[in-house]
Amino acid sequence: MKPLLRHAMDNHYAVAAFNLVDYNTTKAMVKAAEGLNAPVICQTSSKTIKYYSHKEIVSWVRTVAEDSPVPVVLHLDHCHDIAMIEECAKAGWTSIMIDASELPFEENLAQSLKVRAIAEKYGVGMEAELGQIMGVEDDMVVDEADSVLTDPADAGRFCDALDLSAFACAVGTAHGYYKGEPVVDFDRIQAINTRTRTPMALHGGTGLSDETFAKAIERGAAKINISTNLKHVWVKSFVDYHLANPKDFEPLRVGDAQYQACKAMFAGFIEKFGGSGQGSAFLAAQSVPA
Repeated sequence: MKPLLRHAMDNHYAVAAFNLVDYNTTKAMVKAAEGLNAPVICQTSSKTIKYYSHKEIVSWVRTVAEDSPVPVVLHLDHCHDIAMIEECAKAGWTSIMIDASELPFEENLAQSLKVRAIAEKYGVGMEAELGQIMGVEDDMVVDEADSVLTDPADAGRFCDALDLSAFACAVGTAHGYYKGEPVVDFDRIQAINTRTRTPMALHGGTGLSDETFAKAIERGAAKINISTNLKHVWVKSFVDYHLANPKDFEPLRVGDAQYQACKAMFAGFIEKFGGSGQGSAFLAAQSVPA
């Protein structure tokens, strides 16, 4: 993930990162990326891993990605459990995230350094978080009163110590659907990226305006997470198909309706983030000697 996000940051686009639900959505996100010649990040939450298994999820991604002409990252999203993080790295994830953002700075850094060692051991990318992003993600809940925006000076110290592939920070976005208009601190995004020069992971992408995405990408956001929107499309496409076809109980037709709806959603975000055509551009850049 590290060279991919560096390429995105340097070329002013962002890689879309979607939290997969099942094999169908995994296939849909990779095929959407292929249709646009774009890189894509397939993310997994801790609860998704617990529901299925490491082996099953890796098999899905390998099946759709190993012969794909575009770059595909398998990334572990917010995770507190260091044992699970190492198990993912060992099983085949190409990027891992430690979220110790609820801890004081020094404790967060200490936990993140443990994961840095794991990332180096298995040769995978790493994301870590500083500041607390409000909303609900997996089983973690941060209300507005407890959210803490990331200090650019602290961000610099944090990133200098960790050599991250992606840096998650709190800049006014939130997990889940927004209640009212989000207040995104673009000056903070600029200050953090100027200080860290580390590709920023913008969490809480569902519900943000096109203008917000464009401004964040312009200031260094290189990875944008979409999770809640996928969950809604996945459920709604199932319900809509059944309401329109109440006597059709063929699972493959229902599944295809979900697949097509999710694929269209993925493609829309990939285009919105400027990823179209960047798959081959990134691969070409990697083949040129430094």
